[in-house]
Amino acid sequence: MKTDDLISMLAGGVAPVDRRQLAKRFSLAVALAAVGSSVLVLSIFGARPDLRTVIETPLFWGKIAFPLCLGLGALGMVTRLARPGMSPGAGRWLAGAGVLVVWLAGVYALILAAPETRAAMIFGKTWKVCAINIVLLSIPGYISIFWALRGMAPTRLRLAGASGGLLAGSLATIAYCLHCPEMEIPFWGVWYLLGLLLSTAIGALIGPRVLRW
Repeated sequence: MKTDDLISMLAGGVAPVDRRQLAKRFSLAVALAAVGSSVLVLSIFGARPDLRTVIETPLFWGKIAFPLCLGLGALGMVTRLARPGMSPGAGRWLAGAGVLVVWLAGVYALILAAPETRAAMIFGKTWKVCAINIVLLSIPGYISIFWALRGMAPTRLRLAGASGGLLAGSLATIAYCLHCPEMEIPFWGVWYLLGLLLSTAIGALIGPRVLRW
């Protein structure tokens, strides 16, 4: 058999690659994670009773913007890391900027507040359960996002897992805002961030196991 004939035979059965596969998988994964976390928060905790009123305030949307910013950064990282040999890219800077803005705003709010109110602004009423609730609500995200990652070819497994965990935690935090009564920026900068860090750490731990191929 001639070399050209062998090449033609081997190449003859190759199906074209769907260039939109990554976008399709992660669009579905994010949608399933968002719906799953929302269903969990409403079925386990319920919506806050004043939700219809509070969604008309800019502060509520600032509360949503914090995990949304981290989620967009995490999505950028995880879609890059789903491909072999890729770096996290600019998504890490977007996530870092979200944390920095909330910290700066939280410090400014504490400076303006009366000293006797500062502890309440940091701890609120739900600090003991906030981070754990976020991790719990991240479960649908872990399932769908790691499913999407397994269908690709990540090589930096721990970093890909951490980015997937951050994305799952961010979507869970957005859903948790439907229930959480805390409206102080310093609270978000401590306890929301702790929940997001725990979700990221869990993703980093399970990434090398789940994503190995």
